[in-house]
Amino acid sequence: MAHSSDHRDGFKRRCKWVNGPLIVGAGPSGLAVGACLKEHGVPFVILERSNSIASLWRNRTYDRLKLHLPKQFCQLPKLPFPVDFPEYPTKDQFIGYLESYAARFELNPRFNETAQSAKWLVVATGENAECVIPEMKGLKEFGGQVIHASDYRSGEAYRGKQVLVVGYGNSGMEVCLDLCHHNSFPAMVVRDSREICRKSTFELAVLLMKWLPVKLVDRILLALSWMILGNMEEYGLKRPSLGPLELKHNQGQTPVLDIGALGKIKSGEMKVVPGIKRLLHGGVELVDGRVIDVDSVVLATGYCSNVPSWLQDTDCFDKDGFPKQPFPNGWKGKTALYAVGFTKRGLAGASHDALKVAGDIGRVWREETKQAKLITACHRRCISQI
Repeated sequence: MAHSSDHRDGFKRRCKWVNGPLIVGAGPSGLAVGACLKEHGVPFVILERSNSIASLWRNRTYDRLKLHLPKQFCQLPKLPFPVDFPEYPTKDQFIGYLESYAARFELNPRFNETAQSAKWLVVATGENAECVIPEMKGLKEFGGQVIHASDYRSGEAYRGKQVLVVGYGNSGMEVCLDLCHHNSFPAMVVRDSREICRKSTFELAVLLMKWLPVKLVDRILLALSWMILGNMEEYGLKRPSLGPLELKHNQGQTPVLDIGALGKIKSGEMKVVPGIKRLLHGGVELVDGRVIDVDSVVLATGYCSNVPSWLQDTDCFDKDGFPKQPFPNGWKGKTALYAVGFTKRGLAGASHDALKVAGDIGRVWREETKQAKLITACHRRCISQI
């Protein structure tokens, strides 16, 4: 049995029978599995708690955002990006691609609704459903603006201001660069070591991994980055103990891309500082004892899965909302439960999951459709309250 709540009507519930699985989430993962199920002739319903597809990309991203990997590694199954798209599509281009994807495969999510219970469920809410907000001492006495990067749009509002950016992934780097372009003075908090890689290394890494183990490829990338970038430790960026590919595969941390930010660091326009000890009125005390002036804080501290908050009584997901089985086997749980897009491998991982899930559901659907000819109905039929 599957139930959903309609946000627009005071959570008033109505019942409707739905043949096939319930897909929760209308982001790239949910759309991908829907398109693949269409190919198998399986009916389904996509539920989305917001009012649009790809709500994270549409409503919680900064203006200058682009895909962080070349487009050929980010396209969804059955439909490549338009040939005239740049190698790294913009936010608006990617949203347009997803809208075209939904139209092409006639995917019609039911918006402003959430699942209450289900017997045949595809979890496609993704790794980035909720903002991660770290605890910070002295927040009340700080007095300045503190926002998550999901609420940051442009550096226009920060002209001439000292801005502390907490987080040094792609988002942190791009926010800092955007602030520099708007004549602000950003300082980026780097609490531990992590490699800064250039865009051009990713395709090389994919090529090398066809023949070489990850650790060896990482050593090659680190050597290349040293030759290209030089020693970055004098600027506060230290070499990590793990290479960029191991960080991505083991922890889901995407290597930072050189998009001009390194030049700003070397010129002094963008500062790199160690961890925060506590916020002060109009400033911050760092772990090395220094005190710097700060007008605003942007938390580029990422996102997390929200699965534990709404999916109960399952042994498929761990306490952090990720499948217990590692990639590439985390897409299937027990008792008709599936997961799409929790691979820590971006859109390529979501596409892998979507193909696997649709193939498995399609096989079950065909078997039960045959059985349904001998009985009155398929026992996998779901009931949804909408």
